Amino acid sequence: MTDQPILRFHGAAECVTGSCHMVELAGHRVLIDCGMFQGSKTEKELNYRPFPFDPRAIDALILTHAHIDHSGLIPKLVKDGFTGPIFTTSASTDLCAVMLPDSAHIQEFEVENLNHRNRRRGRAEVTPIYDQTHVVAALRLFRSVPLGTWLEAAPGIRFRLWNAGHLLGSASIELQVGLQGEPLKLLFSGDIGPDNKLLERDPEGPAALDYIITESTYGDTDRQEVDDKRRRGSLRAEVKAAINPGGVLLIPSFAVERTQELLTDLVSLMDRDELPATPIFIDSPLADRASHVFQKHAWDLEHGEMLGRAMRSHNVHFTQTLEQSKALDNQRGFHIVIAASGMCEAGRIRHRLRNWLWREEATVLLVGYQAAGTLGRLLDEGAQQVRIQGDDIQVRARIRKLDLYSGHADGPELATWVKKRQPVAAGVFMIHGEDPALEGLRQRLAEFLPREKILQPRLDSAFRLTRSEAVDISETAPPPRIDPVHAGRMDWHNDVQSLLIDIHAELAKAADAKARGVILRRLKRALAAE
Repeated sequence: MTDQPILRFHGAAECVTGSCHMVELAGHRVLIDCGMFQGSKTEKELNYRPFPFDPRAIDALILTHAHIDHSGLIPKLVKDGFTGPIFTTSASTDLCAVMLPDSAHIQEFEVENLNHRNRRRGRAEVTPIYDQTHVVAALRLFRSVPLGTWLEAAPGIRFRLWNAGHLLGSASIELQVGLQGEPLKLLFSGDIGPDNKLLERDPEGPAALDYIITESTYGDTDRQEVDDKRRRGSLRAEVKAAINPGGVLLIPSFAVERTQELLTDLVSLMDRDELPATPIFIDSPLADRASHVFQKHAWDLEHGEMLGRAMRSHNVHFTQTLEQSKALDNQRGFHIVIAASGMCEAGRIRHRLRNWLWREEATVLLVGYQAAGTLGRLLDEGAQQVRIQGDDIQVRARIRKLDLYSGHADGPELATWVKKRQPVAAGVFMIHGEDPALEGLRQRLAEFLPREKILQPRLDSAFRLTRSEAVDISETAPPPRIDPVHAGRMDWHNDVQSLLIDIHAELAKAADAKARGVILRRLKRALAAE
């Protein structure tokens, strides 16, 4: 036991999901976030494994915001024995009250479907990561905290929250850690919002710190200047290009905030006659419930009144039941469907894509980050065929991308945010980013920070924090749950799917049964040679 703090990175290290970091001091432990892994199957399997720590030994959890990649494993934490307080903003508390039950429902529904297929294949059944009873127990532990108020999370560890500008209720977390003398000052960025975000005020934060732990999602990206006029103009152009009498514009979107922003802009364009009046279907009960939370906290938002008008528009329709969602397959005439999830990994968007991807009259508009290994990333990178719920689907729809609705600051904005926190005495940890983004942000930070102070932790790595430097003690920590080289990358599951698609394509091109037999014999010989 030592009075020098230890910082451990149990998620969002060289990848963009599974945010979970631990601060230890003299036997006390505080978690920052407890998020769900998304992306490749290798990463998602971590959600089912035991935590790399004992949840019963955690004093408290401080949550930056409600997005599932930051909050989604909280019910599992409670299921496995955590009973401490969960500190976050009032808006994040309200959003988690709708998002975590939805997460449990999705798991239960998808596991039920998977087990149906497993029984037919003679495979073992699986159980959900958690269920609604664990969500209910977790929500009882939430404690709403106003911005700027100092509170003790554990002996020797106190914190306050700063607006992060990323999502309703999102916060950066400032920690003071130490039992004697001057405490170390740490700042966890959470996810930092961009300038000129429709519903959020610009991010804030303190200066004069020992350590910053900053996200780097778009560290290698420069979006240039983004304002309301440019964003709406780009959206207008995409919608007009997608209009087809028998078609649809599908927008995979995070149900919380991204959907509300898109809805506000679409209705605004229609009200100004810049777009024809078009039915807009929000195919997500979660988005409906989240929108009401946004209305409750409208005073926290910029342009909250515009969102309220959009929700009351006669062009906007929310689908609640599964039957209403399925009925969209029979919708006539051009229409717009916004459905979760934003990376096309779960939820109703997968049914919409399965129904429309093979049709040339459809357009899919990606409006957010697509993590490596997700269906959204495959579409973004030009996949000609994808596999959805066991079916191979030809991609004939137009795939488009509009990056002006991101909830994340780009590279220059992130660098500016870090620069405003100067001076930083000991180091800056870059998290929540894949390799290109991490390297891009490193180059930007090196313009005003010594390179030795710019640190890139790996999954399950650990550092002892001193006043002058962070000492890597990962070799003394338990081994990482997966080889860190697999974090934030395509995995063998993706390779298998790609290979199967290629095999089916070659067989389809073969002239006759004899030619197909030749292909199959070659494959068998190749396998035998291995």
